[in-house]
Amino acid sequence: MLELEKLTFDLVVKKATEKYNGDLALSKINGEGLTYSELGEKVKSISSFLREKGIRKGDRVALIGENQPNWGVAYLSITSIGAVVVPIMTEFSASEVHHIIRHSGSKAIFVSSKLYEKVEDCDYEDVHSIILIDDFSVVPPKTSTAFLKEVIKSGKKEFEKIKSAAYKIINKDYDEIKEDDLASIVYTSGTTGHSKGVMLTHKNIIYDAIATLKMVTITPEDRLLSILPLAHTFECTLGFITPVMAGAKIYYLDRPPTASALIPAMAKVKPTIILSVPLVIEKIYKMRVLPELTKKPVIKTLYKFSPVRKKLHKIAGKKLINTFGGELRLFPIGGAALAYDVEKFLREAGFPYAIGYGLTETSPVVTGDDNVHTKFRASGRALEGMEIKIDNPDPETGEGEVLIKGPNVMKGYYKDPETTKSVFTEDGWFKSGDLGYIDEEGYLFIRGRSKNVIIGPNGKNIYPEQIEGVINDLPYVVESLVYEKDGKLIAKVHLNYEELDDEFNLHGIPDPDARKKIQAILDSILKATNEKVSSFSRISGIVEQPEPFEKTPTKKIKRYLYI
Repeated sequence: MLELEKLTFDLVVKKATEKYNGDLALSKINGEGLTYSELGEKVKSISSFLREKGIRKGDRVALIGENQPNWGVAYLSITSIGAVVVPIMTEFSASEVHHIIRHSGSKAIFVSSKLYEKVEDCDYEDVHSIILIDDFSVVPPKTSTAFLKEVIKSGKKEFEKIKSAAYKIINKDYDEIKEDDLASIVYTSGTTGHSKGVMLTHKNIIYDAIATLKMVTITPEDRLLSILPLAHTFECTLGFITPVMAGAKIYYLDRPPTASALIPAMAKVKPTIILSVPLVIEKIYKMRVLPELTKKPVIKTLYKFSPVRKKLHKIAGKKLINTFGGELRLFPIGGAALAYDVEKFLREAGFPYAIGYGLTETSPVVTGDDNVHTKFRASGRALEGMEIKIDNPDPETGEGEVLIKGPNVMKGYYKDPETTKSVFTEDGWFKSGDLGYIDEEGYLFIRGRSKNVIIGPNGKNIYPEQIEGVINDLPYVVESLVYEKDGKLIAKVHLNYEELDDEFNLHGIPDPDARKKIQAILDSILKATNEKVSSFSRISGIVEQPEPFEKTPTKKIKRYLYI
């Protein structure tokens, strides 16, 4: 880990490029990569360009592109001169992207050629430079997407490229970068009128990375495969900044992380660390692991017995690690709750998972553990220097809102002092909006979001996420969403239609008969769920959700679209 006199990105770049020098830093799967020395040179070059274009300390610079080495170069180039990076999710629509760029007052934009059309048709008041991340070409004003594609297709050198030493560093008397200076504004939503730009300082992000490295060991021998969007704080801090500070090697896919792309990539890279959200490992378990464990009637029957199940899980765990390249030693999971049956499998299989908790507003990690000290259903313990407590805990359950304090907590929401004030207590604790409790060993257990809680007829709190966890554990269920309608609990359920067709040949039977089979499965889900939940949490009806639920970039269901 780097020894830093102060927690700022200019120092991170300087120290990392000196200490790890010729080691590989960032690379595509096909081998096009940068050593730490080359990373440092590129950052110097891009930084010089930005300074010549008038970008100064505190100026905002937007960044939108797929995961790739040059995304990291752009991020470090912006932050290491004291400017503020505004990472934008690739999934945001063009109108959302325009709103973020205007709201942040960005003066320059780094964008990939694939996403250029999202920044093209908009009159930005402040933007004076647009740079392609692909090769750091400077795109002339008013360039159309069609013309850009023609230039790229023809291979012509029509655009000026930023080259090392091509730009003189003017105005050398720059303001010193301080730890509490703004480093990044992360927009948690791109929707006009609902945008919240989370302001993170140099210290917020770098402290979080250091605290993570004190909890888990990462070395220059480690290889990370990056599969989550870099614009999200979880991947940016833990999958980029943290391993760079440890001198590790980071590899990027040049396509979406589907199974067909991931498996050969993992075989080639043999990653030792992969960051994941629950949906990724849940899909692997439900689509690949579970069907193999239960495809034979005899094994399916024996699988119900704990000793047999545990042995089968051990065997499946070894196979799964081999699928991941054979050298995986750490699989951190965050961003949402992990399904009960999936975590049970991971524990019994000896799979090296670890679960953490945090929010964009906390840079993001607040609690976690290494893969040795995990506690079933817990989200770990507070990282060094961070505090958590439960506000107004229920006398019976100990549950209440999770409050957080520490050097990783955001500065506030950009241009929104009222909302900022509303999420802090008078004595400075950040109100997470999550409900949970802390056990006697200091482990945090998250119950759900306070805004999702449903108050039952008897005044009891009903956590939809917990009921969804029960439903999602049942056969044929991929995902679900529980909500209240007319005083009753309803569950929308998306089924595994591929599995159903394999088992019942639904495409080969008349439609009315197929509907009867599906309805019978929905009825069985209703019955099984209500047998497993408390009396006040029983659901009144199941509604089939034929299409997958629409999700956020971190694969959480957009609940507001369905409730």
